Amino acid sequence: MSTEPTGTSTSRAGAGEERIAAAFANHEGTAALMPYIMGGYPDLATSREVARAYVDGGADLVELGIPYSDPLADGPVVHAAGTDALNAGVTVDDVFALGEQLAADVPVVLMTYANIVLRPGIEVFAGRLRDAGFSGLIVPDLPIGEDSGDVVDACDAAGIAFVPLVAPSTTEARVAEVRSAARGFLYAVSVTGTTGERASLSDQFEDVIRRAKTAGAGAGAAAEVPVGLGFGIANGEHAAQAAAAGADGVIVGSRLVRAAGEDDPVAAVSAVMADLARGLGR
Repeated sequence: MSTEPTGTSTSRAGAGEERIAAAFANHEGTAALMPYIMGGYPDLATSREVARAYVDGGADLVELGIPYSDPLADGPVVHAAGTDALNAGVTVDDVFALGEQLAADVPVVLMTYANIVLRPGIEVFAGRLRDAGFSGLIVPDLPIGEDSGDVVDACDAAGIAFVPLVAPSTTEARVAEVRSAARGFLYAVSVTGTTGERASLSDQFEDVIRRAKTAGAGAGAAAEVPVGLGFGIANGEHAAQAAAAGADGVIVGSRLVRAAGEDDPVAAVSAVMADLARGLGR
């Protein structure tokens, strides 16, 4: 187990960023494990049980999604789960309540889309995250740049880590720009496209990790931000490959969401978590 933090400088870090940094620094095995859960799927009570199974299964952080009607980054499994949750009446408030419960055990990073963040006002939304105990925020349709500045500033003021994404198609210069603005960790997308299980990881994923970890190196404390790899990781073998390629954390979504829809969701997600943990040498 690592004892030295790999996160950003505590001179800039807020409470959420510090908690994420500690999770990346103190995980067991070869990389931090960050499972994704669709809030309210297949129903609110079961999603709470699934979240508990994540914690019991060794999750170091949890990515919590708000169901959304037009999710541009979600593949068919996650999209369908979000649609089911919406049809069941799950609300943003419901997901915040789930996140607040979960945050007592692990750092929780909310994944949502820009409309949900901007509608109540960015300061209000960031304040809600802080008050509910969330550690970070991922907004895939709000890239780093002029449009994201106010959101990042509001998150910084609230002590919430804003986590941006880079993809295989992101240029070296752009990776360096995004990396310099990352809080908590940098989310590296392993494949071009939406989320979803793949039979094998893309040949490009090693290069994505390399560029995510080295672009802009030497530019200051921000260059030390950990890298989490997501999109397509479906089993322990994939997790092992990601860690061997240098990923500081592995993010697993569609495979776990699919398991949550099985007849015995807790048993199904627990089995997937155990496989991932084995892949990470735990």
